[in-house]
Amino acid sequence: MLESIINFLVDLVADWGYIGIFLLMALESSFFPFPSEVVMIPAGYLVFKGDMNIFLAFLSGASGSLFGALFNYYLCYFFGRPFIEKYGKFVGITEEKMRKFETFFEKYGEISTFNCRLLPGIRQYISLPAGLAKMNIFRFSLLTTLGAGIWVAILMAIGYILGDQEELIKEYLHIITIALIFVVFFITAVYLYIKKRKNNFFLNIKNKCFKIFTVK
Repeated sequence: MLESIINFLVDLVADWGYIGIFLLMALESSFFPFPSEVVMIPAGYLVFKGDMNIFLAFLSGASGSLFGALFNYYLCYFFGRPFIEKYGKFVGITEEKMRKFETFFEKYGEISTFNCRLLPGIRQYISLPAGLAKMNIFRFSLLTTLGAGIWVAILMAIGYILGDQEELIKEYLHIITIALIFVVFFITAVYLYIKKRKNNFFLNIKNKCFKIFTVK
């Protein structure tokens, strides 16, 4: 059964080509619970077979992810929380989930738009609080593309190296996912440390300037 599904998806990606990769990854990056693994792993396998160009496949996947993320971003940017509260339930976004996404974004800052692109089940939704917070669109696009690009490259590498070996794909994908979780925690810790040092530096400068100008 699984082998038939994988073969179907490989054929689907092959038939639709780069446009298919773009559209499916845009779908995965928006609200819909569509796993990117079933798009980019077959794409990597097609690259191995010589049926696709590695650079065009990568660009299609990464740009599709960005497009889907921008869709979520602008949805919240223009329509705000009431829109999500009203219609989010139809795609599994409850008020409680949305509150958790916002808390996570507020706690870890803009770097979460990069980190969360590496985490399955979360990557689609981090664009929502970023849109509500009206995060700078250039920084949002850059961090999203970097995170999505890394994930797309990993999936393509799995497909290229392992091909249609289902059990090995599941095993390695599980290991890589766990490793990425540790990487995300490390990057977030470093980011928060640097941000704290930077804030303390400017606070000290501000206090010194205040003392200078208030000395009689």
